[in-house]
Amino acid sequence: MYFITRIGGCYNPDMVDRPLDHLPHETVLTLLDRIAPGSRLLKVELLPGSFSNHTHLVEACLPGGEMLKCVVRRYQVYGNYDRGEKARREFKAFELMAHNGIPAPEPLLLDDTGLLLGVPGIVTRYVPGVLMLSTPPDPLDWARKLAVMLARIQRIPLDKNACKHLLDANSEATWFLEGDSIPSYLQAYPGGVDLWQLLRERFPLLRPAPRVLVHIDYWSGNILWHAGEISAVLDWEEAAYGDPVIDVAYARQNMILMDLPVAADEFLHHYETETGHAVENLGFWELAAAVRPMVDPLEWQVLDSPRMELFQHFIEAGRKRVG
Repeated sequence: MYFITRIGGCYNPDMVDRPLDHLPHETVLTLLDRIAPGSRLLKVELLPGSFSNHTHLVEACLPGGEMLKCVVRRYQVYGNYDRGEKARREFKAFELMAHNGIPAPEPLLLDDTGLLLGVPGIVTRYVPGVLMLSTPPDPLDWARKLAVMLARIQRIPLDKNACKHLLDANSEATWFLEGDSIPSYLQAYPGGVDLWQLLRERFPLLRPAPRVLVHIDYWSGNILWHAGEISAVLDWEEAAYGDPVIDVAYARQNMILMDLPVAADEFLHHYETETGHAVENLGFWELAAAVRPMVDPLEWQVLDSPRMELFQHFIEAGRKRVG
């Protein structure tokens, strides 16, 4: 059962500027009254989150003695994103996952006004699992399962109602081409100017592709594993529709930077087997994916060996695909 908060009003001005790493006790109690009346709060714990949101684990005991574990996700100000829109988008994406049998957190409550949570956010059911951020025990099996999951996600039917909550994936993945000037981070990174010029030239020449559900950030840091299987695909705040190969390219870049080139090729091969056709536009989207590390090369660790060389190999392979 889904509980959606769509109460008129605006953000609570007393809460907007408070640090989001603190989730007030009274807020948690009000939340539990909404999603689990009669429950008893046991614990609130800050979880590791991305730079664009804060997440807290809330544990409570239900009246019948069962345990409830849910995750409160509140969005920070980041760029020019509308936080209410972001909350709606991620919540709707989780609804799509639930309706189509994709492992993902179950959506419990949407607060796109920030009236309950202080700032826009969502509440989902907790999913057990771990992130596979280092070399997996069986890289080829890992890559195959990621490919199968991505193909399943992209088979989700999208209608006009679903698309109205989603971003344009092709535009989101080429944000650096907006305007006529080369972004400063590309001017600063070796080869960045040439890369921008090549992508700008080739963007209008992309082959037409079906519009499917695109995660935008499909990599090992957003995939939970439990007992050797994917237990949840996380972080749908940038859910979009567009060229399916955007996610293929980004996932392969992650594998290359993990120094798993054979797994990256197995991922591509298994994805093509699952979808029944060869990918199009892969070189372009791999080069577009390569722009992200150039924005903050220190954070991505692509200025020092061995990741610098791995990153350059990925870029060169993308260039060869483009021609």
